[in-house]
Amino acid sequence: MAVETPRAVSVGVLKGGFGKTTTALNTARELAHRNGSALVVDLDDNGHMTRQLGFEDEFENEPNQAKEVLADGNDPLEHTVTVTDGLDLFPAHTELESVENELRSATMGSARLKKHLVDPLLGEEYDYIVVDCPANRGKLNDNAMYATGNIIIPLKPESGYDSGLSNTIERLVMAAREYFDLDILAVVPTALDSRIDQQTRDRGLLQKLNSLENADTLVPPFARLTEEDWEAIDAHEYDGPLPGIRFRGAIDAAHQAGEPLRDYDPACDQIEHYGTLAQIVENGGIR
Repeated sequence: MAVETPRAVSVGVLKGGFGKTTTALNTARELAHRNGSALVVDLDDNGHMTRQLGFEDEFENEPNQAKEVLADGNDPLEHTVTVTDGLDLFPAHTELESVENELRSATMGSARLKKHLVDPLLGEEYDYIVVDCPANRGKLNDNAMYATGNIIIPLKPESGYDSGLSNTIERLVMAAREYFDLDILAVVPTALDSRIDQQTRDRGLLQKLNSLENADTLVPPFARLTEEDWEAIDAHEYDGPLPGIRFRGAIDAAHQAGEPLRDYDPACDQIEHYGTLAQIVENGGIR
């Protein structure tokens, strides 16, 4: 099923362990479920997504598909693998660091992902492309930002979320905007599991995001809280849905089983939030 506006998006944050891979995989899965086709690209040098999904051979053995495509310009379709119905993966490789080094000296080294993968495949083979980015600055991240022009930033309520957000905006987004357009489609609180009527990190993260100047256009509706909501929460009178993507055992179990959440447990109540992220990608922002 062809879509009106095929779109690519990066999922990135300059801090490891903040739910980047889980967000990228399940958003891509919902895009495939809603539209018929999606590709998720694993550019993270730790290869968590590739190995989690069971593609150890592609991660460890030759050829190095990232080098084949980004450095040498070969056909990316020769290296994609099927995750589930409608969703394919371009796997990471254990030698991604060597590709990073090669791109530093390559002509137009930041434009290779766009030229050799996103432009040929987006709207032709796949309606949507989601890139799981490395957690550090470098040519692979530059490639992802330039190729997609959009980013979703996931945050966990753990130590360092504040600096993770500010570093990502200042060192990644604002730095990129010196040279090309890069839109933040959403900033997403994920893996929340604590009370928010007390001074927990969950509460701190939600307060931080909902107090952003552009919160209406940055924070997904499932994580928005008004001043009246906070008053009700503190008075123990709040009866709305718990905000953010909540921790569920099914999400960890799906990770262990090597499956997207929808395929592991289609009844999980958090799938609808990944569906909302998919809709944000489809719309090109929060509406």
